[in-house]
Order: sequence, then C-alpha cells, then structure tokens
Amino acid sequence: MARTSPGTVSLSRNEPSRRPRAEVERLCDEATRQKDLAHRRAEFWVKVDIALGFPAALLAGVSGAAGLASVDARVPAALVALIAAGFAAGAAFLRGDSRRLANKRARQAWAFVEAKARMKLAQDRVAPEDLGEVLESRQAALAAYEGEDSQSGPPPMVSG
Repeated sequence: MARTSPGTVSLSRNEPSRRPRAEVERLCDEATRQKDLAHRRAEFWVKVDIALGFPAALLAGVSGAAGLASVDARVPAALVALIAAGFAAGAAFLRGDSRRLANKRARQAWAFVEAKARMKLAQDRVAPEDLGEVLESRQAALAAYEGEDSQSGPPPMVSG
C-alpha cells in the first residue's frame, strides 16, 4: 500500500479486485465451520431423543406389566408410570426430533454454501456478482434453521 499523505492510505490497483475473493474465502471458512457445527448438533439431538424416548417407552411397559401383575404392585407401578410420563414430557418439550431435522437441513444448506464458494474460488477472478451469489446461499442456510424454504425466488402466488 502506498501512502499519499499522513493519515490517508491509498489502495494498490490489485487490492480492490482481491476483496471479493477474500470475502468468498471467509464465507467458505464460515460455511465449513457451520456445517460441522450443524452436524454435531444433529447428532446431539439424536442422542437426547433416544436418551429420553427409550426409557419412557421401557418404563411405561414395565409399569403396565407390574400394575397388571398383582394388586400390591399397583403403587410402585404408578410411580414408574409417572417417571415414564416425565421422560415422555421432557422429550416432547425439547422437540429433539424437530431440532435434529432443522440441523440436518442446515448442514445441507451450509454444505451448499461451501460448495458454491469453492466453485467461485476455483475461478481465476472472483467478481462482486459471485460474492452476491454466495451471500444469497448463506442467507438460505441461515433460514434453514427456522424450517423456511431455502429456495430463492419470489414467494408462490396464493389465489384468494
């Protein structure tokens, strides 16, 4: 960089053309990190769903069998049924299955951002329009967590 006067910095002729490439590289790195994070989150929610759902089902079956086995086992069976209901309520409250799906959608969307950025970086020159395309796919990836449609374009027309 050349200095023209104290306190001002002028850009070399090549630097402005490198800005879109540098930004696409940054977006590619972000997409890689977010894709990995979404993958780990999806795995976590699978484990949470299993950790709460399986004991709930098992305890419900055990409490039903114990309650039908003898009259003396009805109170312990009711307590086990309450525990099973607690596990089931916890699983329903946390919505692990929907969170897992949201993170899988996000993982796919971030993988698309990463692939698009890598394709743009493979070119000799990255234009500002290329950066715009990668940014659009980034917005779609951010929306994937909400379960929104990741396809760009105008919303569908609704007849009245």
